[in-house]
Amino acid sequence: MKKVHITNHKDVNKTGILNLKVNQEQHPKLFKDIFPYSEIPKMVFGSEQIPMCIPEDIWITDTTFRDGQQAMDTYTEEQIIRIFDYLHKLDNNSGIIRQTEFFLYTEKDRNAARKCLERGYRFPEVTSWIRANKEDFKLVVDMCLKETGMLMSCSDYHIFKKLNKTRQQAMDLYISLVEESLENGIAPRCHLEDITRADFFGFVIPLVQKLMELSKKSGIEVKIRACDTLGLGLPYSGTELPRSVQHIINGLRVYGGVPSEYLEWHGHNDFYNVVPNATTAWLHGCSAINTSLFGIGERTGNCPLEAMIIEYGQLKGNVKEMDLKLISEIVRYFEGEFKYSIPPRTPFVGSEFNVTRAGIHADGILKDEEIYNIFDTEKILGRPIVVAVNEHSGHAGITAWINTYFRLKETDKIDKKDARIQIIKEWVDEQYMGGRNTVMKSDELELIAKQVIPELSLKAQDTKAC
Repeated sequence: MKKVHITNHKDVNKTGILNLKVNQEQHPKLFKDIFPYSEIPKMVFGSEQIPMCIPEDIWITDTTFRDGQQAMDTYTEEQIIRIFDYLHKLDNNSGIIRQTEFFLYTEKDRNAARKCLERGYRFPEVTSWIRANKEDFKLVVDMCLKETGMLMSCSDYHIFKKLNKTRQQAMDLYISLVEESLENGIAPRCHLEDITRADFFGFVIPLVQKLMELSKKSGIEVKIRACDTLGLGLPYSGTELPRSVQHIINGLRVYGGVPSEYLEWHGHNDFYNVVPNATTAWLHGCSAINTSLFGIGERTGNCPLEAMIIEYGQLKGNVKEMDLKLISEIVRYFEGEFKYSIPPRTPFVGSEFNVTRAGIHADGILKDEEIYNIFDTEKILGRPIVVAVNEHSGHAGITAWINTYFRLKETDKIDKKDARIQIIKEWVDEQYMGGRNTVMKSDELELIAKQVIPELSLKAQDTKAC
């Protein structure tokens, strides 16, 4: 494909990076060579490599009650409070889940936010989200919140086509709202919508530089949320603006003057990159990653909160005092309360994320479950490894199912050479020879296992898997 020239920081330096003004484009800059619309978006690579710069302090923010709720039936006040309590218990005062954001448009949402504030939890902090207008801002003032998100569309797709404004008009509107927020002592969190299709040096950096000036003058944090609204961001080294997550985060820090602790990444999963993009943002200087429970959000969803907890643990070597077993409890709550169905193979939360059906895997699990389990899922998530039984399971699969289902410890484990395993296998084989084509259910396997191995009945109450 034809390579598109996109102004990079070296070009901008020659014109004085500290004094950038909004590029007064008369026509929207839509990067059609990259986003042809009638074709799949293009990746553009250059030679510049962005060094990693991991902040000392990184954390997670939550949008379950805002972006997440937009993709679900509206939550009741009681449901919002229950989920908020879960987030607090999951965080367990570690400060890893630092904030969660609320809509304020209905009396129900405002009441729920008030009751969550009354809980007095340090984490997660209650914040709000508003559109860029004065009427919405009055809601924040009335709620006496310390911080609010503000929608600031920054691509020409949004400025010209949605807002019907010029770049200067959009910037003036955003600045006026931030000034009013600061006058009221409220920290603004500026949501730079559609940043992965925006003119980075022609609009984003001049806007951000002005916002940082206001922050310095007021002594109040002005936070910047880089919003990958359509999931177009790319995590790969060498990719260029406007899609490069590395360039966006590095550029906001170096040329926009935004401290890492003021920076937040908000992504979507339209191109399966939501977790790699979020981690890339962390690796290149962004302190906060915005997430929602189970990735529930607009279209393909947001970055899953549980995924970034595990990413945090991998980066930092621990998750502080977090109680990760709460994740499984929250799954059960969503499935029961909302009848929400999580795809069974979803990592960490799906009903079959650590279920194996392969006979060779089952044999390995019999020898040592570390061979085929990602980590001690029972200890960390309260989810023991499970082996599913079908016509291909063989002795090893059936034995592994019994040992994992009943949670048998080393001295109690059944050996695959035990003659009673052959009896159960013959029964399983009969089911499939009779025309069965579905995986064996746990309750029917439990019944035959107890009949053939009576001592399992004594262990079933205390040790079998949930």
